[in-house]
Amino acid sequence: MTVQLRRYEVEADGMDRLVDWFPTIAAVRNQYGFTIEAAYADNENSEFVWVVSYPGNVEAFETALTEYNDSPERAAAFDGFDTPVTKMHLSYVAKAL
Repeated sequence: MTVQLRRYEVEADGMDRLVDWFPTIAAVRNQYGFTIEAAYADNENSEFVWVVSYPGNVEAFETALTEYNDSPERAAAFDGFDTPVTKMHLSYVAKAL
């Protein structure tokens, strides 16, 4: 299994909009074989932090990610959504405990 940590910097007053919309995109991720392991709104630091996994190695994750990114379902989920995300920090992580 490959696990990716995703930290999004969120514009002021945008966290509620992102949190309300997130289940929409999470459902699309699930359709493409991803599992949302956790998601947290860090209001104090204006960050939305979430963890997504995919069975297999990094190459399998990347292949699935390309398919997901190009999907009509993803495009539909973003249609009309004014994202409050100003910057993304993405990294593959390994369980430490």
